Amino acid sequence: MFRKKSAVMLVTLMTATAAFVSGCGSSSTNAGSAAQSTSPAKETAGAKQPVEFNFYFTGSQNVKDLWDTLIPMFEKQNADVKVKPVYIPSGTGAQPTYDRITAAKQANKGSGDIDLYEDGLSYVTRGQKDGLWDTLPNDKIKNLANVDEKTLKDISNLAIPYRSSAVVLAYNSDKVKTPPTNLDELYDWIKKNPAKFAYNDPSTGGSGNSFVATTLYKFLPEEAIHNSDPSVEKGWDPGFALLKELGKSVYGKGIYPKKNQGTLDLLTSGEVDMIPAWSDMVLEQLAKGQLPKTTKMAQIKPGFNGGPTYLMVPKLSEKKDAVYKFLNFVLSSEAQAVVVDKMHGFPGIKLTNMSKEIQDSFKGASEGFRSFNIGELDKDMTKRWQSDVAAQ
Repeated sequence: MFRKKSAVMLVTLMTATAAFVSGCGSSSTNAGSAAQSTSPAKETAGAKQPVEFNFYFTGSQNVKDLWDTLIPMFEKQNADVKVKPVYIPSGTGAQPTYDRITAAKQANKGSGDIDLYEDGLSYVTRGQKDGLWDTLPNDKIKNLANVDEKTLKDISNLAIPYRSSAVVLAYNSDKVKTPPTNLDELYDWIKKNPAKFAYNDPSTGGSGNSFVATTLYKFLPEEAIHNSDPSVEKGWDPGFALLKELGKSVYGKGIYPKKNQGTLDLLTSGEVDMIPAWSDMVLEQLAKGQLPKTTKMAQIKPGFNGGPTYLMVPKLSEKKDAVYKFLNFVLSSEAQAVVVDKMHGFPGIKLTNMSKEIQDSFKGASEGFRSFNIGELDKDMTKRWQSDVAAQ
C-alpha cells in the first residue's frame, strides 16, 4: 500500500531544493505412495511442483527490502512459480554474475542457472553486444504496454526498466544555506570548505561513480554521455586533472569511502556537510530517522546521472515462462506502488497507469537527471580513477 507521506516527501524535497507461497507444495508428492499401490484405480496424481527460477540482483539494503516484499506478494498470487532470490550486496561487484552468464553460454551450459538478472544500463548494452539477453515478448508480458515506448526502444526490448532514481546533492541545511546549482559552484564550494565534501570510490557505488563521470563529461559534448566508443577517453584528461586537484579538499584530503552508504554515514555523523547520494536512499533514511532532519537535497544543472534499473532475462534460461509471469507482476500498478513506497523513487511504468494520488505526488519531481550510457568505458573510468586520483 503506497504511503502518501513517502511520495509527498519526494516531491517536497526534490522540488523545494531544486514476497512463502500459499500453495507451494512440498518436496515430496503423492506419486511415491501411488506407485506402491496394487490397484491402479487408487493411484493419485502427484502434486504439481512449482517452477523455481533464480533471480540475481545487487544493490543496497533497500533493494533487498523491496524484493523481500514483492516476491512473497507474487508467490501468494502464483502458487505455480517460486522465485529464489540471490542477493549480492552493493560494492561486492556484480561482474562475476555477468561473467557466469557469459561463460555458461560459451561452454554451451545454458544460462549458468541464472534466470533473471538486475543491473544498470551498462550491463544491458554489454549483454546486447554479447548476445546474452532475451527479447521480451509483449504477448507474454502484457504489462510491457505500461512502460514508456521510447525507453523500451532505446534498449531494443531487451530489459525491463522497473524503477528509477537519481543522484543528487544531499547536504546539511544547517551548515549549507545555499547549495550549489551547477558544477562550477560545486567545485568552488568544495575548495572553500575543505574536508566537508565526500564522494565514495566509484567502483563501489553509483553515487560516487556519478560524481566522477559527471566531472569527466563536463569537458565533453553533451552527446558523449551516450557514446561507448573508446575514442571518447581522450577527452577525459581535463576531468581527471580536476578530480586530482579536488582530492586535497575532499574528506580526509583524499579519503574515499566504500559504497553509497559510506558517504551517507559521514553526513549523518556530521563529519561532512555535503555528498552526492541516490535520492531514494536519502528519502528512505530520512523517513526512518536515520539521517538528520536537517538533510536536504538539490539537483545541479546539468544534472547528475539517473534513470532506470533494469531486469534482464538470459536468452538461454530454461525458465522463461515463469520469469515472464513474474515480470508481468512487477510491471503491474500494484507492484509499482510498492516500488514507489519502499524505494522512495520513480515508478518504472508510465505515471498514467498509477493511482491519481501517486500521479499528483510526482508532478515536477521526476525531472532534472541525465541518463549516462557509456557502456564498458565505465570500467576504464574507474580503473583510471584508481591510478590517477585515489593513488595520489
